[in-house]
Amino acid sequence: MSMNAHTNLTPRLDKAQDTDWWRGAVIYQIYPRSYQDSNGDGIGDLLGITQRLPHIASLGVDAIWISPFFTSPMKDFGYDVSDYCDVDPMFGSLADFDALVSTAHQLGIKVLIDLVLSHTSDEHPWFKESRASRDNPRADWYVWADPKEDGTPPNNWLSIFGGPAWHWDARREQYYLHNFLVEQPDLNFHNPDVQTALLDVVRFWLDRGVDGFRLDTINFYVHDAELRSNPALPKEKRNANIAPSVNPYNHQEHLYSKNRPENLEFLKKFRALLDEYPGSTCVGEVGDAQRGLEIMGEYTQGDDKAHMCYAFEFLAKDQLTATRVVEVLSKVDEVAADGWACWAFSNHDVMRHVSRWDLPPAAQRLYATLMMSLRGSACIYQGEELGLPEADVAFEDLQDPYGIEFWPEFKGRDGCRTPMVWEPSNQNGGFSSHAPWLPVSHDHLNRSVSAQEEDPAALLHHYRRAIAFRRTHPALVKGGHSGLKADGNVLSFTRTHGGQTLFCAFNMSDQPGTIDMPKGTWLQVGTELGSAAPQADGKLHLGPWQPALALKA
Repeated sequence: MSMNAHTNLTPRLDKAQDTDWWRGAVIYQIYPRSYQDSNGDGIGDLLGITQRLPHIASLGVDAIWISPFFTSPMKDFGYDVSDYCDVDPMFGSLADFDALVSTAHQLGIKVLIDLVLSHTSDEHPWFKESRASRDNPRADWYVWADPKEDGTPPNNWLSIFGGPAWHWDARREQYYLHNFLVEQPDLNFHNPDVQTALLDVVRFWLDRGVDGFRLDTINFYVHDAELRSNPALPKEKRNANIAPSVNPYNHQEHLYSKNRPENLEFLKKFRALLDEYPGSTCVGEVGDAQRGLEIMGEYTQGDDKAHMCYAFEFLAKDQLTATRVVEVLSKVDEVAADGWACWAFSNHDVMRHVSRWDLPPAAQRLYATLMMSLRGSACIYQGEELGLPEADVAFEDLQDPYGIEFWPEFKGRDGCRTPMVWEPSNQNGGFSSHAPWLPVSHDHLNRSVSAQEEDPAALLHHYRRAIAFRRTHPALVKGGHSGLKADGNVLSFTRTHGGQTLFCAFNMSDQPGTIDMPKGTWLQVGTELGSAAPQADGKLHLGPWQPALALKA
């Protein structure tokens, strides 16, 4: 579809009274293939999302983030875009998207969409033209390089999906860069025309009424213009936060293939465009195993780059202990004090945290309360409010190329992408009348929305209470934090905003814990979340997996 087809649409410059609504917002992530199928083809779609917006509104969240729904060959399930300005027919139409935005806004929900700017599909018209010759108008829109004298790739860069990040193209007799799948060639951000074209895409969606963007792989945009090889990463510094341990990608320090300083200049252009639409926002995904928090700080400091970013510290497989939370938040204070984090425990790329950390029901409640108490914004992933565990997907049912490549040591991302379960009356969980694109887990059916709606003790209701508690306490939404502390298994900190001071403590274990309250008079709040009461002697006794929330009198 032509980008100019809807130029009659005007920016909604009055759409947000609080242009800082994103600061402390709760964002609900939707993976559209797996949310609700409205037409019986086994694949979720935009009309299905619209149909289920009342459920999302009932949670009390501020916004939704919708994973890609653009025209795509679906080699990486929409993260390989062949038309940035149209909807893939499997998800519906632009009219369906407009209806979704309109309905969401009527329900008080803002809409963020997932923009994949670092690369396109190899079926995008830009790439088809670029690869046709070395002298066409878009010849320099992607990252092309001559081979070394021996015919090998120009440097040692690796793809996050395994193997070299370079692919030989016989038409140009050159290699092109792909940080992800071979079918996902990287755009050349050193070409100003590429940046202009991508900013035109951003404007197209802002003019359609979206409230902002989740920016995929925000630190991958710019590559080293000299194509210098990455240095080796010492074994003791490797971790599997970004790529599974069996992936050689972990063996390099990615100094030159991503994280380039020139990226900041593009982000400033991007932010300047967003600032033309007051109330619009963005959250960037920082994919880096060694410097994620530092990059988050660089990209969000001041008011001229990204509004907020998330790194992978709380998406990692390592158990989230009180000590670990203090480590991460203290590091954020050190390297990103002027920035803004957006935290998540689960998303479409990692094992669901209920399974990753093996959380019993009481712990699931505590972690939900903790998420709603952290300084920063919060993302919850569809089905998280139901306590869905990771689904066990058989190899023959796998769809994810990442999992197929590294099976069985790494089973891929399909286990967190199985369909949402709405009611238990059939094996498809109310998601579809047809066999779904991924099988619904039988373990999920008894955790469906309808089953939990009827159970006052269900986790779904706890998520609603935790989100409501956050929304009614400004200190939790936009406040700073202080007094970060881990007493054994008990995490504690104080949140302050304006005249409100709130003490928060979390016993992150299955054993009782006791800590001293800070000096002063504290009033117990959050009883609906199981909050413990401070004792007259200044002690706080916490049961297993119990929080304590107290307002300073």
